[in-house]
Amino acid sequence: MIKGVFTALVTPFNKDGSIDIGAYKALIHIQIEQGIDGLVPVGTTGESPTLEPEEKELLIKVAAEVASGKVPVIAGTGCNVTKHAVEATKRAKDLGADMTLQVTPYYNKPSAEGLYRHFTTIAEEAGLPIVLYNVPGRSAVNMPTPLLLRLAQHPGIVAVKEASGNMCQIQDLLHVRPSEFSVLSGDDSLTLPMMICGAEGIISVASNMFPKEMVEMTHAMLDKNMEKALSVYNHLYPFFVNQFIEANPVPVKTYMANKGLLNEVFRLPLCELRPENRKILLSTFD
Repeated sequence: MIKGVFTALVTPFNKDGSIDIGAYKALIHIQIEQGIDGLVPVGTTGESPTLEPEEKELLIKVAAEVASGKVPVIAGTGCNVTKHAVEATKRAKDLGADMTLQVTPYYNKPSAEGLYRHFTTIAEEAGLPIVLYNVPGRSAVNMPTPLLLRLAQHPGIVAVKEASGNMCQIQDLLHVRPSEFSVLSGDDSLTLPMMICGAEGIISVASNMFPKEMVEMTHAMLDKNMEKALSVYNHLYPFFVNQFIEANPVPVKTYMANKGLLNEVFRLPLCELRPENRKILLSTFD
């Protein structure tokens, strides 16, 4: 099973808007040194909607090369066009990715049957194990428990990143999912509640900035050390809240830039935080 903390990597940019590969490699090295369990390049946190196809491939290739033999790489290759998702996933496999993160197709709002055919087609044609990504707040489509259970029967579909925010739905899934099918939180603030209910970990935004602490929290929960896990969770909780004061990944990149880890550069339509929100975010641990 997939367990622990997997960092949804931000994409650092140079001041001219190009990808800052030096900062990106440095970030990956820090993640690995701090004990992270895996890396997820080219997701929403990586500003994937604004990246060119060749840029996505570069980010996956670099992550796979730096992480080779150390931690797995789950490449974000999802798309709302099934054919394109298959092609991107095949390319990610060639570049060294170990798994693929497949978001629920956005905007075209497929039915449950359409979703099933979309994901199973990718699983059968692309050649990488799939981590599903249920994020109705961005995709406008929810994957209900019966659909997830049906998908979990496919040998090529191994886990779900659950970001529905619906704890009743998540608990239902945790009660009935196959034992080998991993459920990962897609929301840092719900990591502890979900792991208490049986989830295996988190695909995390906060671990870009706090990898060591996120590893301590999730591994403590996996080791049944609730007291330690709760202590770390309570400490980080203000950041979990403030990192979504505006759309992800603007707050976390702003915080990281303030600590000298990357440039405070985004690609439109994302832009800098409003001054009042920037003040709140940067005062999180003052």
